Amino acid sequence: MFEAYLDIETTGLSSLYNYITVIGIYLVNGGRAKVVQLVDKEVTPKNLLANMEDVHIIYTYNGKRFDLPFINDALGVNLHDHCRHHDLMYDCWRCNLRGGFKAVEAQLGIPRKLKGVNGYEAVLLWWDYKNYGDRRALKRLLRYNQEDVVNLKALRERLPVEEG
Repeated sequence: MFEAYLDIETTGLSSLYNYITVIGIYLVNGGRAKVVQLVDKEVTPKNLLANMEDVHIIYTYNGKRFDLPFINDALGVNLHDHCRHHDLMYDCWRCNLRGGFKAVEAQLGIPRKLKGVNGYEAVLLWWDYKNYGDRRALKRLLRYNQEDVVNLKALRERLPVEEG
């Protein structure tokens, strides 16, 4: 069974008007780990569920309020029906670590190789790729998403996580 660290990129904050551009999943089982990224037309219920097949728990940051509801609205997949979910943001709050994921990473000394990219720039990178075929923008977006999911594991390892 795998642990999954999940993060999505979208064209905006509303699942009514926006869509998912990338679903990043860091699958970990003991010493085995791999990053899966579903991009653009690969973002389908079938592809998501195929990658979540052997997952027993999903870890996110603010996934309870954003990622999982957005996935449910956009794809009709309620991941709660398939495995447990643990939102690390609430563990951060219990440890008096506030702010977004990047702010918490900085407070805990979790490094990022890709500097200066945030959720807003992720949207701009997507549109540079879609509108102008900018492959470098897509590559940068995917590197950003990959760091997000890998750093979720680093965050979990630094927190006293209350499973439940």
